Amino acid sequence: MAVYTDVSAEELTAFLADYDVGELLAYKGIAEGVENSNFLVHTSRGNFILTLYEKRVAAADVPFFLALMEHLAGRGITCPQPVKNRAGAMLGTIAGRPAAIVTFLDGLWIRRPGPMHCAAVGEALAKLHRAGADFTLRRANALSVEGWRPLYAGAADRANRVQPGLCDLIERELSLFEQDWPRTLPQGVIHADLFPDNVFFLGTELSGLIDFYFACTDTLAYDVAICLNAWCFEPDHAYNVTKGRALLSSYARTRALSPAEWDALPLLARGAAMRFLLTRLVDWLNVPPGALVRPKDPHEYFRKLRFHQAVGSVRDYGVDAAVPA
Repeated sequence: MAVYTDVSAEELTAFLADYDVGELLAYKGIAEGVENSNFLVHTSRGNFILTLYEKRVAAADVPFFLALMEHLAGRGITCPQPVKNRAGAMLGTIAGRPAAIVTFLDGLWIRRPGPMHCAAVGEALAKLHRAGADFTLRRANALSVEGWRPLYAGAADRANRVQPGLCDLIERELSLFEQDWPRTLPQGVIHADLFPDNVFFLGTELSGLIDFYFACTDTLAYDVAICLNAWCFEPDHAYNVTKGRALLSSYARTRALSPAEWDALPLLARGAAMRFLLTRLVDWLNVPPGALVRPKDPHEYFRKLRFHQAVGSVRDYGVDAAVPA
């Protein structure tokens, strides 16, 4: 979440007039994240989240995200629910941007996840994948391997300023992924961005998942690899085997991974590290002037990528693929 586009109180009041959410009492921008403009909106009927879609989110994709949240909630996944306006539409316009209001979830995200949190996330991700199995809409992942080289083109001339030798490393990795990326593994709806700040806890219990605006149709095990990167490394970027074992074993108990998925996991995790290295690199080099946003450091995923380059098998992540529990 972030704020790229400011919204005046007058604009927001006029926007909310089309919804049955009460009167505007207060609102504030949410600075975390890097993609859309988000506001916490407090009305006489409670709290809501207002999202203005911009940057990498195409307006044509927004109905997919909103319908997916409705679908998942109907199958027991706790996630924000789109609020329809009085005309029955989930999508509106404010400040020249497509926008939607969703319900507010209680909970806090965990700054320093432990194995218990990783286990909870593994189970929740597997449940999400199972719940999405009968979702009929499809959305291609624009940030999968085919999109990485075009994305990198916008930063290639400045990448070595961020990390010496980064250009050569990225070029070699892209060639590897384009040749060897697994394309026949089970596919379905993936969250694609299930970082700690998109998972809420109340005490020790996972209370909900948020921010589905990268969700798409892609390889399910790739979503597991994204979570492995996001949850199982320490602040010094060292991999935590205990956390990795907790996440992977918990996932596999809820949705079994095939031998092919286990075998592909090291390459998928390496590719997931590349995906976030590239988007963070582009964001780091192209922060819009005046944006209320904190770009994330690409060096974190450079170091994670280096770790995955040295992985020999899934056992290096802390599990025996034959006995995930």
